[in-house]
Amino acid sequence: MIRSTGLTLRRGTKVLLENADFVVHPKERVGVVGKNGSGKTTLFAVLQGKIDADAGDLFIPESWRIATVEQEIHATTQPAREFVIDGDHHLRELQQARAATPDSEGTRIAELEAALVEADAWSAPSRAEQLLAGLGFTPEQWTQPVNSFSGGWQMRLALARALMAPSELLLLDEPTNHLDLDAMLWLEKWLSAYDGTVILISHDTEFLNAVARTILHVDQQKLVRYKGGYDDFLTQRAERLRQLQTAIDRQSRETARLQSFIDRFKAKATKAKQAQSRVKALARMEKLAPLQAESGIYIHIPSPPSMPDPLLRLDKVATGYVDAQGKQTTILTDIELMIRGGARIGVLGVNGAGKSTLIKTIARELAPLAGHYKPSKGLEIGYFAQHQLYMLDIDASPLQHLQRIAPLAREQELRNYLGGFGFGGDKVNDKVAPFSGGEKARLALSLIVWQKPNLLLLDEPSNHLDVDTREALATALAEFEGSMLMVSHDRHLLRTTVDSFWIVADGHVQTFDGDLDDYRDWLNQRALAQRQEARDASAAIDGTVIAPDRKAVRRQQAEERQRIAQLRKPLDKRLGLVEKAIEIAQARLGEMDALIADEDFYADARRDERVAVLAEHGELSAKMQTLEEEWLQLHESIDALSASADID
Repeated sequence: MIRSTGLTLRRGTKVLLENADFVVHPKERVGVVGKNGSGKTTLFAVLQGKIDADAGDLFIPESWRIATVEQEIHATTQPAREFVIDGDHHLRELQQARAATPDSEGTRIAELEAALVEADAWSAPSRAEQLLAGLGFTPEQWTQPVNSFSGGWQMRLALARALMAPSELLLLDEPTNHLDLDAMLWLEKWLSAYDGTVILISHDTEFLNAVARTILHVDQQKLVRYKGGYDDFLTQRAERLRQLQTAIDRQSRETARLQSFIDRFKAKATKAKQAQSRVKALARMEKLAPLQAESGIYIHIPSPPSMPDPLLRLDKVATGYVDAQGKQTTILTDIELMIRGGARIGVLGVNGAGKSTLIKTIARELAPLAGHYKPSKGLEIGYFAQHQLYMLDIDASPLQHLQRIAPLAREQELRNYLGGFGFGGDKVNDKVAPFSGGEKARLALSLIVWQKPNLLLLDEPSNHLDVDTREALATALAEFEGSMLMVSHDRHLLRTTVDSFWIVADGHVQTFDGDLDDYRDWLNQRALAQRQEARDASAAIDGTVIAPDRKAVRRQQAEERQRIAQLRKPLDKRLGLVEKAIEIAQARLGEMDALIADEDFYADARRDERVAVLAEHGELSAKMQTLEEEWLQLHESIDALSASADID
């Protein structure tokens, strides 16, 4: 297990963690949460051995291999698939050793060949392709050079490379930031089958609920452990804070009582001794830290002064790009849609389907390639996208940014407004340069909504935002009285702010009659259909249909069986361990049940034994329930794999 005692971390003069203790058990799924800047990423750096703790001890088993996502990727011409396989360093070392070994060294070759079989060398390309496909890369992209991909897609490659590495500990820092919804759902399934310990930092509450079974909360320079997912953490923390506040109130009353006695009687000779004892009692009392009011962020999006209905019509619109030579690349065609006043629409679709292209067209950043764009009189658009963070003046302050677009407004009015976005006090005069991604996103959003648009276009607005800011944004969007069109992989944000969905797929946009759960089912059915088409596809040449290559079909079926076997292996292994644990627990419960049923068990002489047995019985019964729930989940996962394989 991972164990920390007295851990202290500093960044410059700022103390991030002080005398913090925590434990992570093998195979746990742990989510680390806390405000931006609280020390989560620094903790990861210590776990990786990149930096040393300022004080305290951190123990990680020496045999554990640690996999993590590289934050910087060197621009390389290496094909994407080979880049991912490189994540398995041991395999690459074996392959290099085999290539360098002359044929005359038969014994050494035999040893290396056996080691390569043990390392699953022959399935490595297939495993890398499965990771790439799951993260949204098409087969055509598997052989493209790494430096041909954008920064976001390179981060997906880095994630695939980390997942490729054999490991006992997987560290993931905001793994969903560059994923769309289908890739995120795939990652959730992959992590559920991972046979190791996962520690992840994420501000996506639904992802945490799906993956984490334990939460470590960075709170007032400590790490507080909670059992369950993010929703469980919220419930337990609320109760903990209530109890802590009760204890603080009780201590405050006792402190006041002692101090009152001291003040009244310390000058009187007859009471001096008693007063002195109370001074000592007051000094001995361990002070409970008062609950610090967290610097809340309250985002308010002003209501638009007017709301035409409809706001916008798209009539047979085609959209895409025109390069410098005038060549058109069409992404979406025949768009027939309307945005009504007060509409709240989420845009769904895989990365690369054209969601951002659609938003840019509606925002008038791209002109339609065909068809008619019909805005209503009075349409006012506010457009937020990630590239706008890089358009901020890094040498200017938030106040200066807002003054440039509102030169006639009073400074106090601007200060009050920016305070609601988390830029209070002297922060409004700080330069933007050192701001975090979340702070820049908040500032860019504040500049957009100041102008009171009646149509908000939001392209991944929650990237880089911490949980509290995401909640504030969700509340503000829910209260916004204008229309909204949003692209987001944050399911919680979508569930709480939009009423309907558009789906972008296969070069078209259409309304989607369903919710996010229906969309997940749609993705699964679509993936199954695509795999079936790939299996059944036959080559058409000159109008004739050629029968599929039987060897190729058998090879594909063998690869599919191997893929399913690889995914099932950790599940089957864990299932065996769970079944063994259930068997042991059932046997012990049977022994204790026999004891409890015996009348002699309740004799006074056996009181201590009875207390111990009943306590153990309660703990073991609770453990049995947890084991049985895990047993059911494992069987469901195995059944789902078998169903998705569709192999006779």
